[in-house]
Amino acid sequence: MSTGQRLHKFDALGNDFLVAFVDEWPDDAETARSAVTWCDRHGGIGGADGLIYAVLDAAGANSVAMRLWNSDGSAAEVSGNGLRCLAHAVARRRREDEFDLTVQTDAGVRTCRIRPTGDDPGTVVGEGQMGEVASGPLPDGGAGEMLRVLEGVRGAGVASRWETRRLGNPHVVIEVPDPMAVRMHEAGPAVEALFSGGINVHFGAVAGEDELTVSVWERGAGATGACGTGAVAAASVFHDWGCVGEHVTVRMPGGDLRVDLSGPVMLEGPSRYVGCADA
Repeated sequence: MSTGQRLHKFDALGNDFLVAFVDEWPDDAETARSAVTWCDRHGGIGGADGLIYAVLDAAGANSVAMRLWNSDGSAAEVSGNGLRCLAHAVARRRREDEFDLTVQTDAGVRTCRIRPTGDDPGTVVGEGQMGEVASGPLPDGGAGEMLRVLEGVRGAGVASRWETRRLGNPHVVIEVPDPMAVRMHEAGPAVEALFSGGINVHFGAVAGEDELTVSVWERGAGATGACGTGAVAAASVFHDWGCVGEHVTVRMPGGDLRVDLSGPVMLEGPSRYVGCADA
């Protein structure tokens, strides 16, 4: 187990991350164990949904490579909220208020720009480029198995339709009358179990003009306050259904994220610095 590692904690609407700067990638098995230990909610720094290791460009350019592990020790390809928190961490390290960053992720290159909010010196607003939105995987048992599971989801009411998306990581978006009434600790694992590779699960509904309400179950982390790539997936699905336009506000339990589908897909939301500690 690694020791002496400095961990920096950031929160993005209830979706929180520990960021560690390293010179080279640690062993994967060691990192998985570290993620489970350090992200434990009973840990000394308060736990987190995920652990991000970052390697800065040695030439000092505004670029970084990141790898992400979920709180259960599994690896994740990318995180929209994690991308923003990482950019915030690099900006703090370089003592810059406004910052543009290029990030190499396991899902490809992403870019992120952050700026101060003007209200809280510990909080920034970040806008990240989210890459291509593609069709996602199908459940192993087919559509019929999905419908069977959804019929047993308490609080879902009538789950009228669903689709999957992939933003480097997989998502399923399910329309229900009231996403916040769904018992996510029951529904999330039940739906995720239909996909052999795991999947992020989102129950959504139209909340107003170009507004959605979405609840979140994240693969490898469980129910969380928000999911950045999930917000994009939900906006994409409901846009294709003709329910919202290209500029969508996605209301999640932890707060609001804004998705722009009009060109290169962009996600905007806050990142808040929580603190740091030595592991």
